[in-house]
Amino acid sequence: MQRREDQIVRSLTLAVKELGHEVPSSGVHVEIPAREEHGDYSTNLALLLSKQIGQPPLSIAESLIATEAIRSLPHLVKVEIARPGFINFTLAATHLHELMVEVKEEGRDLFARHDFGDGTRMQLEFVSANPTGPLHIGNGWWASYGDALGRVLERCGYSVTREYYVNDTGGQIRTLGASILARRRGEEPPEGGYLGDYIVEQASRYLGEEDIVEAGKWAAEENLATIQRSLERLNIVFDTWFSQASIEDSGAVANVVDLLFERGAVFENDGALWLRSTEWGDTRDRVLRKSNGDYTYLAGDIAYHYNKFVIRAFDAVIDIFGADHHGQVASMRAAMAALGIDVDRLEIRLGQIVSLESGDQAVKFSKRAGTAVSLDWLVDEVGPSVTRLLALSTSLDRATTINLAEAKERSMENPAYYIQYAHARMAALDRMRSERGIAPAAIDDARELGVLVHPREIRLMREIIALPEVVRLSALERAPHRVTTWLKGLAAAFHGFYHDCPVLMEGISDELVAARLYLVEVARVAIVTGLDLLGVDAPEEM
Repeated sequence: MQRREDQIVRSLTLAVKELGHEVPSSGVHVEIPAREEHGDYSTNLALLLSKQIGQPPLSIAESLIATEAIRSLPHLVKVEIARPGFINFTLAATHLHELMVEVKEEGRDLFARHDFGDGTRMQLEFVSANPTGPLHIGNGWWASYGDALGRVLERCGYSVTREYYVNDTGGQIRTLGASILARRRGEEPPEGGYLGDYIVEQASRYLGEEDIVEAGKWAAEENLATIQRSLERLNIVFDTWFSQASIEDSGAVANVVDLLFERGAVFENDGALWLRSTEWGDTRDRVLRKSNGDYTYLAGDIAYHYNKFVIRAFDAVIDIFGADHHGQVASMRAAMAALGIDVDRLEIRLGQIVSLESGDQAVKFSKRAGTAVSLDWLVDEVGPSVTRLLALSTSLDRATTINLAEAKERSMENPAYYIQYAHARMAALDRMRSERGIAPAAIDDARELGVLVHPREIRLMREIIALPEVVRLSALERAPHRVTTWLKGLAAAFHGFYHDCPVLMEGISDELVAARLYLVEVARVAIVTGLDLLGVDAPEEM
């Protein structure tokens, strides 16, 4: 679909040149105003030019709108200046009619698709919960974010690899094994061990040797299979399950530490080997190898990221961690800089705390303490689509409290139900059309949509054409919740249209029936595209 913003940008660029000025170095920007009374599109170009050429922005704005480039802008009905120098454009409904035809022709495969990713090989690492138990709501909540971000990036031309880093070695696996063996003996797990009911159940089935490493690996493999099934229930499939043990067993950790040593990025103190991370912005230097010769978790994580950037040569990496990993951000960026890797190739996104509202209490989760609420339980309660929409309703950097009663409510007050019900209504209209023997709307010319002038129709069309920009910003800002917000707006617009603009009621002209049916088809293209970007089903009936 041709973005109308791009057409207006081109006209404004020509207008600047027509006046004999240089286009601002920051470019020309056009956006859709938040308030409809400010028109369909708006630009701050006059304010930018004012700084550049030293003239009042209102005067520049008046000169711009008087140019031939602006006066000849297609569909232009009105152009107004608003203090301190914004230019607001109001277009005729005909511009929306043209765009509806373009959206319908593009269909779900091409609508709201961009190519600025240009094939960039992007690796997303997310979830990566230790396989010491099933996923709980706390460590599995942002799985939907990682998968939806991958979908948005792919829609914008990136080549995305989704990866789960399996912590299948080290102290937590030994602790898991010790907990299993203690329960098998009828004893309490050791201090710091795992206390969940799943430990008791696994202990009853473990037939192996009395060896904490063997028991831990056995349980970890079972837990990992459970985690994989839980994620697949949410329509989340990883391209790669990358083993931490494979990094350690290959000698990659020692090799990377040696490379850091060669680059003068480490020093010895008290028998330990330290990374000079303060030289690259960290708050303190970090231990890579303890005085007993054991490598730290950080050393292994550095080797893993070296593998991402150098061995597998990803162009960019996004790590999605929980808020408890905030201390790793500066350390990992410092390590990449020390290795000569451009730190801008690494993004670390932190999801904030998640809690479940139960009565007047907010329940927090701990796998070790056995107080975790499993992700599967939540999916059983509200379904995978609602779970994903809940997880994608707010920004990653905002703490979330899940209100279970609201999530389970099948009413228009539930945002997830509200969005999906909009699609169900679209599907119902299509079934009704078919049952009445009415052919699908065949619109050959945008002028046949000229009867779509009702305010509800105008609003629905405006919401539809906003999706390409929403997808673009969602990718650039790593913010798939923008798609959820757009879906809520589209659903609201459609429900209003459905109520006030009857499609198949007797007494409506054939021309209006055809146009409204066509608009419903276009709205369906848009809503299915948006839901698919979030990995959410588009139900035909509810």
